[in-house]
Amino acid sequence: MMQLDFVDAQFISFLVAITLLTISPGVDTLLVIRNTARGGIRDGVTTSVAICCGLFIHATISALGISLILLQSAWAFHMLKLVGAGYLIWLGITSLLAARRGQPLPVNGVLKDTPAVSRWQPVKEGFLSNVLNPKTVVFYMAFLPQFIAPGDPALLKSLWLAGVHFIIANIWQISVVMMVGSAGKWLANARFAQTLNAATGTVLVIFGIRLALTQRPV
Repeated sequence: MMQLDFVDAQFISFLVAITLLTISPGVDTLLVIRNTARGGIRDGVTTSVAICCGLFIHATISALGISLILLQSAWAFHMLKLVGAGYLIWLGITSLLAARRGQPLPVNGVLKDTPAVSRWQPVKEGFLSNVLNPKTVVFYMAFLPQFIAPGDPALLKSLWLAGVHFIIANIWQISVVMMVGSAGKWLANARFAQTLNAATGTVLVIFGIRLALTQRPV
């Protein structure tokens, strides 16, 4: 009978590695910053939670072996990569168009006359940004098996490790949200909002283009 050891000899190594990965600047942090600037702390926290919910999808896919199929099929990986890249580019273009309009960001509690975005928009953006990122698929496929012993139930252990990642990532990203949220009065300035939208939009488009041009899945 298989037994699941939640905290084994490899857990500390996993904890260190996943923490270093989480605090490394990337698309997730950038999206959290953008959505906090756009809709306030509520949208930032919602985006963070939505992003991290996608981790359980990747953990399940990895455990069931679907990721292996994607890695072995150049066509399947290429299509997934292009979908993810296209979504990042779309997010970037959205920010660039907002910068072109030159409107201040709808920061809750600062611009009370500016309509806030839909409550579901940060959920959709955060979740899809994570789920459609093929690099996360590849990472989970290559990374998680190192911390799953032969006698462990693969699905349960993968979901447990994803849960640890979920907590660490939310602690980091919500800390970023609070730092950005404290600058609400700056974000209400139209020039500042224009600069921020232009910068984040440009970086998102570059991320998307680089992802689309990546020849190998690592």
